[in-house]
Amino acid sequence: MDLLRISLVQPDIVWENPLANRSKLDRLLAPLKGTTDLILLPEMFTTGFSMKVRELAEEMDGESVAWMKRWAADISSAIAGSLIIKENNHFFNRFVFVTPEAEITFYDKRHLFSMGMEDYFFQKGNRRVVVNYAGWRIALFVCYDLRFPVWCRSLGEADLVLFTANWPGKRKIVWQTLTRARAIENQLYVAASNRTGTDGEGVSYSGESLVISPKGDFLCDLGNRMNSTGTCILSLSELNLFREKFPVARDEDTFEIRN
Repeated sequence: MDLLRISLVQPDIVWENPLANRSKLDRLLAPLKGTTDLILLPEMFTTGFSMKVRELAEEMDGESVAWMKRWAADISSAIAGSLIIKENNHFFNRFVFVTPEAEITFYDKRHLFSMGMEDYFFQKGNRRVVVNYAGWRIALFVCYDLRFPVWCRSLGEADLVLFTANWPGKRKIVWQTLTRARAIENQLYVAASNRTGTDGEGVSYSGESLVISPKGDFLCDLGNRMNSTGTCILSLSELNLFREKFPVARDEDTFEIRN
């Protein structure tokens, strides 16, 4: 597939209420049927950025993953976003990617936000993940990962990077700057979905969900609109042509990431 239709979903997440959030997302996803190939939801889209892991965690066979499977099949689109997941008595901020065929790939957040005590409640991930979907190679990252360019570095293995996030509004300039940098330095598309509203800890979010081209152009920007969606079309042939004409990758440094 040369052209990939990608949709950003930017809700005002209801604090620690999975049922209310799934119901809200039902209303936002329904109009996207037949218009998109990939839907990107924010980080912890059923709960907000909560540390109440024991009360809110689900397993991979729980209701929220099942909800993702139902929607992916119904609208023939992949759906991705992060959830609080319990596995083997550990808790993960897990980015779940579900295809219309109910195939699941997941990435566990590597860089846990220690200033919010996320590292105290969650187990960090130890592997980078690239999904092959519709002929596209798609790398998965979560929120705070954005600040760590070595971990996000693509050595030619990705065409599109997804960031699912709960990124506070007071740091929106950092959000816009770093997402753009990740696209330019890696010569790929970046799609990043963030929430709006105020969470139960009093943290405000301004959205600013966006899609950025390999040249740093903003292809989609939802601004601060609450409970909104936006769709744009990405071209793999245009990406490959740009890489051929401006082959930055041939001059890159090699490196090794150690866990």
